[in-house]
Amino acid sequence: MTDSPDSLELSTAVRRLLQAGRQMQAALARQLGVRVTDVQAVDHVLLADEPLGPVELGTRLGIRSASATVLVDRLVAVDHLSRDRDPQDGRRVTLSVTDHAREEVGAALLPLAREVTDVVEQLSPSQRRAVLRFLQGVTDAMWGYGQTTERGDGGDG
Repeated sequence: MTDSPDSLELSTAVRRLLQAGRQMQAALARQLGVRVTDVQAVDHVLLADEPLGPVELGTRLGIRSASATVLVDRLVAVDHLSRDRDPQDGRRVTLSVTDHAREEVGAALLPLAREVTDVVEQLSPSQRRAVLRFLQGVTDAMWGYGQTTERGDGGDG
C-alpha cells in the first residue's frame, strides 16, 4: 500500500487529534478532581449506542471485571453514574450518566465546546458533510480495529 502525501498528512492529523483528546481528558480529570479512567468511563456510557453494563464498560476500558466494579462504585458514589435495571432483563444492570455529571462536565467543557463550534462555523455546509463523512469513516475503522484485536484477529480484518 502506497500512501500519498495527503493521506499521510491526514493520518498524522488524526493521530494528533487523538493525542489532543487524551490530553484534554487528563486536563478535564484534573479539573473535576477525578481519574482519567473516570472521565473515559463516563464518556463511554454517554456515547454508547446501547446501554452498557459494568462488564461491557470494563471491556471497553481494557480493565478487569473487578476493577470495573470498583470504578462504577466510585462513579456512583460521586453521582456521575447510576445503576439501572434493564427493562428487558431485570437481572442485568445498565449504567447511565447522571444529570449532575452532565452539568459538571458540560460546564467544564464549555470553553472548548465554544472553540469547536467556532471552527465548525468556518466550514461551508458541503465541507461540514465531507468532514463528518471522514470522521465517521475513521471512527468506524478504529472501532473495527478495536473489535478485531479484542477477538485476537490481530487487526487483519
